[in-house]
Amino acid sequence: MATRTAAAPVAQPFVYPLKRDFVEPDWRRLPGYRSVAAADWESALWQRQHSVKNLKELKDALGEFLTDDLAQDILTDQRQWATMSMLIPPQMLNTMNERDLRADPVRRYMIPAASDRHPEWPNHPRASRDSLHESDMWAVEGLTHRYPTKVLAELISTCPQYCGHCTRMDLVGNSVPQVQKRKFALAPQDRYKAMLDYLRKTPAVRDVVVSGGDVANVPIAHLESFVSALMDIPNIRDIRLASKGFQALPQHFLQDEVLKGLDRLVKKAWERGVDLALHTHVNHANQVTPLVAKAAKKLLEMGFRDVRNQGVLLRGVNATAKDLLDLCFTLLDHGKIMPYYFYMCDMIPNSEHWRTSVGEAQQLQHDIMGYLPGFATPRLVCDVPMVGKRWVHQTADYDRTKGVSYWTKNYRTSIEASDAQALARRYEYYDPVYTLPAEGREFWRREAPQK
Repeated sequence: MATRTAAAPVAQPFVYPLKRDFVEPDWRRLPGYRSVAAADWESALWQRQHSVKNLKELKDALGEFLTDDLAQDILTDQRQWATMSMLIPPQMLNTMNERDLRADPVRRYMIPAASDRHPEWPNHPRASRDSLHESDMWAVEGLTHRYPTKVLAELISTCPQYCGHCTRMDLVGNSVPQVQKRKFALAPQDRYKAMLDYLRKTPAVRDVVVSGGDVANVPIAHLESFVSALMDIPNIRDIRLASKGFQALPQHFLQDEVLKGLDRLVKKAWERGVDLALHTHVNHANQVTPLVAKAAKKLLEMGFRDVRNQGVLLRGVNATAKDLLDLCFTLLDHGKIMPYYFYMCDMIPNSEHWRTSVGEAQQLQHDIMGYLPGFATPRLVCDVPMVGKRWVHQTADYDRTKGVSYWTKNYRTSIEASDAQALARRYEYYDPVYTLPAEGREFWRREAPQK
C-alpha cells in the first residue's frame, strides 16, 4: 500500500531562511572613514574619539550622502524637538543606508528630523518627562524599587550613544534646548554604597538590573567592584547588565581589560549560584553585525547565563511583522542573542511619531507567533505607568475610540505602601492620537491644553 503524505512546504507571509548576507558593512564607503584601517575601526578608543556629536561631524562622516535639506531638517529638530543630544559611534553610523538616509530605520531613531514628527501630534497630551515615575520610586538615589523582587540600579547618566526615544530622557545625557536634564546629587561611589546598603537590608529583592545610562560607560574596575559586591548579598540571585553599547560599541566589550573583568565576575557568579546575563537593545536587523556577534560569543563562552535583546517597538523602524521577524532571526541565527522583549515606546515628550497603539502591538504579537522557537519568541509589552510591564493582551478594558487602555496589577510599587486601593483601581495608558478614528481625535483636541 502506498504511503499517503499530505503535508508539504507552502508559501508563508514571512519567508525563511533569511536572504541577507551577514557581513560587517564596509565603513570605507563613507567619506569620513575611507582611510580608516581595520585596527582603528576595531578599537573602542578610536570609536569613542570619533563618535559624531554634532551636525558638522555628521557631515564630515557622511559627506555628500547627507543632503542639505536633510541636514537642515535635522538641525530644526535639534532646536525645536529633540530630547537627546547627538552622540553616535561610527559603528552605529556604519549600519545606516547612506544612499537613503531619510528612510533609513536606524537614522530615524538615532538622528530624528523635524519632518519625521507628526505635524499635529508631536506629543500626547498625557506625555511626561519621567513617564514611568522611576525617580519617584528611588529607594536611594538611582535605585528604582518598582517591582516586589526587582530593582533597577542606575550607575551612570551617560551612554556611548543617545537614542531619540530614550525613556530616561529626563536624566540621561546632556541638556538640550527642550530639556534641562536632572543630575545625580551624590558622587558615584556614595550612590553605589547607598544602593548596596539598601539591598543588604531588603531581603525581598533577588533581581538587580545594572543600567544607567549604559554600563559600557562605567569603568570596568568600578563595574566589577559594584557587581561583585552585589554577589556578596545572599538574597541577590539574578544580575542583568544593561547595555545598548553592546550593539552600538561592541569594540568596548572586546577589550582585554573588559573581558578579564567580566570573566572574573562570571566565575564568582557560578561560585555564588548567581545568574549573570547581559541585556542589549537592538531595534533593527541591520545593527546586528559580525562584531556584535563576536562580542556575544565571548560572553557566552566565558559563562554568561544569556545575552538577551530588549528592543523598543518603533514606527518606521521595526513595527511590522517582517521587520520584527527579520531582526529576531538575525539575532538568533547570527548573533546568538536571545530575542526577549519589545517594549512599546514610552509616553515621553516628542515621541508620538514612533509610538504604536496597543491594538497595533496586539496584532504584531499575533503576526510573529509560530515562526520562532517558543523560547525565542519575544513578548511585546506595554510598560504601564504605575503598573509596570504587561503583555499587550493583558488589558482589562480598551476604549479604541479614545485610545485608552485600562490595566490592573497584583503588587504595589514602593511608593504605594499606604494606598489601600492600589490593587483595586484600573490604570490608564494612551494610544497615539493620530491612530484613532475621527471621533477620538476630536476628543483629544478638546482635551489637549491650549497653546
